[in-house]
Amino acid sequence: MNRIFTVLVLLGCLSEPGITQPGWTPVKKAIASNIDEQSPDLISMSDAIWGFAETAFLESQSADVLAAYAEEQGFRVQRGVAEMPTSIVAEFGSGHPIIGILGEYDALPGLSQKSQVEKEPLVEGAPGHGCGHNLFGVASLGAATAIKDMIASGQLQGTVRFYGTPAEEKYFGKLYMARAGLFNDLDVCLDWHPGPVNDANTNSSMALIDYIIEFYGKAAHAALDPWNGRSAVDAMELYTTGLNYLREHILPTSRIHYQIEKAGDVANVVPEYARIWTRIRDPKRENMMAVYERALKIAQGASLMAEVDYKVTLMSGLHEILVNRYGANALHANMELVGPIEYTDEEQEYAKGIQRATGKPEVGLDGSIMPLQETVPITQGASTDVGDVSWMVPEISLTGATAPVGTPWHSWAVVACGGMSIGHKGMIFAAKSLALTMADLFQNRQLIFKIQEEFKERKGAYEYKPILPDAPPPIPTKS
Repeated sequence: MNRIFTVLVLLGCLSEPGITQPGWTPVKKAIASNIDEQSPDLISMSDAIWGFAETAFLESQSADVLAAYAEEQGFRVQRGVAEMPTSIVAEFGSGHPIIGILGEYDALPGLSQKSQVEKEPLVEGAPGHGCGHNLFGVASLGAATAIKDMIASGQLQGTVRFYGTPAEEKYFGKLYMARAGLFNDLDVCLDWHPGPVNDANTNSSMALIDYIIEFYGKAAHAALDPWNGRSAVDAMELYTTGLNYLREHILPTSRIHYQIEKAGDVANVVPEYARIWTRIRDPKRENMMAVYERALKIAQGASLMAEVDYKVTLMSGLHEILVNRYGANALHANMELVGPIEYTDEEQEYAKGIQRATGKPEVGLDGSIMPLQETVPITQGASTDVGDVSWMVPEISLTGATAPVGTPWHSWAVVACGGMSIGHKGMIFAAKSLALTMADLFQNRQLIFKIQEEFKERKGAYEYKPILPDAPPPIPTKS
């Protein structure tokens, strides 16, 4: 394959790297018009999911909204794939290329918020879409629907597939889809994410490992006979102390964070049980795993010092994103074709109100298209299960502006923008940019070839395997 690729380049059959064909072709005009026609339905769905605000693996109403729309549009829809009741695969067409697009729709706990510039929950203590996922899944399905209509009319040939991927914020549903082989036959996959700017993503993410440690001691009266007890909380505190001393001796790019979930019940009983949830991250998976191995030794040492038993439960782990610049180039060209997002004076004032309330400079919204960035080693950032997809199939992604510049993410401020026109405009922009890029992929096999060649080169000999326990997804029950 590499020899064939080299010959084609030498013969001039493939050009470097701008092989996309930007411009408003008849197909692209029809796609943009299609999404405009869908926009009332897309806004209605995103607002409904914003209101449901369902957390990881509990997104039943949100998944139903998306699956029902896909069925109405003529997709072949599977619900509950990979042992996850709120997962969806919706497909249309036949044969290659098979182009996938990802969608998310889970909310975050405790971020309920009204669509206003003052912090005020809709329901005290309830979840809210502090990452904009009410917009994410809807835009991706809107883009897939526009492509579906082009396939149905004979203007494009191949298969389009929408993946409704639950639980990105906690349990990482895409890992279970990966384990089930649901991405294996894709030629290229796309996604997007809400953010403060419009940007074709050219940089990676943080690898992550997620695990629980439980310590099992022996209860006793904390005053009368504490010598008869063995404190699980002592072991947990020794473990966290060890982690915090470890911080000095890890790479500056690594991150360790934890949440104490259980630490006894009353002060006058030596606690026999403690539970702590830990996450370790680094831009490189191998560095993350090295810190993880040291953390496990610290847990073992803590249990020995406190003379208690312990148990480690792997929840899951994430790979960093494998960047694909050829795909990003194609996506960026179509973002520029769609053009900047334009905002009303009222929307800009709303945005400045959000910035004022969160202590940020009152600069308003930026709807411009960011220049394509160089791919550089990252030193900090977030993690996503999109990274795992990117090690199975070439994955290209954009960020779409759905909140003001500087907005704290995973906060009430994002929720306040996701349920009104600022979020809606970013959603429509993302749907159009993704759908136009998908059209390029269906019409330009050379583009797919170049994207796949870069993917193979970056991946090398690494054999992807999801970091998961040999167990079904941890589906919670509704409280």
